[in-house]
Amino acid sequence: MELTYYSDYAVRLVNTEQPERGTDTLTSVEVVRDLFGPAQQAARRATDSDVTRLRTVRARLRAVFEAADAGDEVLAVDLLNALMMEFPVSPQISGHEIRDDNGRPDWHMHIADHAANATAGFTATACMGLAFHLTELGVDRLGICEARPCRNVYLDTSTNRSRRYCSDRCATRANVAAYRARKRLENERAALTGRTADTTQESTPATDR
Repeated sequence: MELTYYSDYAVRLVNTEQPERGTDTLTSVEVVRDLFGPAQQAARRATDSDVTRLRTVRARLRAVFEAADAGDEVLAVDLLNALMMEFPVSPQISGHEIRDDNGRPDWHMHIADHAANATAGFTATACMGLAFHLTELGVDRLGICEARPCRNVYLDTSTNRSRRYCSDRCATRANVAAYRARKRLENERAALTGRTADTTQESTPATDR
């Protein structure tokens, strides 16, 4: 499993909160366990205390995305480094459980979880994945959805670095809003032009022949 896969841990955690909508789904230990996805063994260690702990981590991870989205690469890296120093990981080579066609182990890097609690394990995994994503693809691949009021974060994996929204739904909503704004502006300009033409016609005196 590529370590960049773990970067999705950070996205899932940050997006449990919608700051501009005032919503927060990180409210129970069940939600914490769902964040781990397939890693159910690690999820079983979660307790109610991890709700508060992960909310604190969430705010710090969002700050990483906000710095990257604002173009402040140094700040984004510094914030992420601070998290990784606080929540270190233990990488190891794994592969005994996966065999290729010849029966040989499919060796790959894996993050060993020896953390004291669920939050420490989740955060270490999320930060290491985010760090690999950042160094392999670039800081500008960490984005925040442009479709207001959504402020979900995302990881841009497009070939031309063109992603601006967290989902197709937000992209569609933003495009519809932009189209309506253009039409409204066109109608206002047309109405203004019509009024100007009427005023000009009324103020022009008739010429006797």
